[in-house]
Amino acid sequence: MENSEKTEVVLLACGSFNPITNMHLRLFELAKDYMNGTGRYTVVKGIISPVGDAYKKKGLIPAYHRVIMAELATKNSKWVEVDTWESLQKEWKETLKVLRHHQEKLEASNCDHQQNSPALERPGRKRKWTEKQDSSQKKSLEPKTKAVPKVKLLCGADLLESFAVPNLWKSEDITQIVANYGLICVTRAGNDAQKFIYESDVLWKHRSNIHVVNEWITNDISSTKIRRALRRGQSIRYLVPDLVQEYIEKHNLYSSESEDRNAGVILAPLQRNTAEAKT
Repeated sequence: MENSEKTEVVLLACGSFNPITNMHLRLFELAKDYMNGTGRYTVVKGIISPVGDAYKKKGLIPAYHRVIMAELATKNSKWVEVDTWESLQKEWKETLKVLRHHQEKLEASNCDHQQNSPALERPGRKRKWTEKQDSSQKKSLEPKTKAVPKVKLLCGADLLESFAVPNLWKSEDITQIVANYGLICVTRAGNDAQKFIYESDVLWKHRSNIHVVNEWITNDISSTKIRRALRRGQSIRYLVPDLVQEYIEKHNLYSSESEDRNAGVILAPLQRNTAEAKT
């Protein structure tokens, strides 16, 4: 398949990134290899979107620090970048709205590019074009409209399985995410993503838009385990990028006190969706 016929894809990862780990970065590489390997897609960009403070997750340190750590982690990446829009919102934003924001941003950028492109001039002397001129020749002289890349949600199997947690997600949001955007799910050890898709009618219906990527070189690094190691004074070297480790140590970011942040506070999506369900 010619490169021009492939669908360009932007991988969007939403989450706490508290802190960002080498595993988060590996998700992007695994997903890119898989999507490019299908022969149907070309991954053109990866976006890390840290959640805002209004998410109210227990142990969630300020977005300011989480964004800086993500930027340090991707400093040498040629294709993965950090976007601050979600983290700067005063209220928690549903993942569907974040996906929509980035898709609309791409569409607006593509529209601006088309408007600013100079019109192609016909070569040669000015002459009167006959009505019988082949329309296909005319069409070939017009600038081609470049297709807008498709934003897809990159996640681990744990996010996929969180769809089953009551009131954590709106059912209509799940439907729109898998139907209109799509998922690229990298499986971790102990997760059976295919079985979960089979057991969900909505996911099964849109299974062609859910790409399950097997992680053969297993890696069980998690932000939770990183924070636990830091609280216990244990080394996290080689589990997070060196610059991230240095930043954490410089600002003493994770401790027993920080882990108690938002303790007893109901998670923003649970609070909002439970309240809406009662109305």
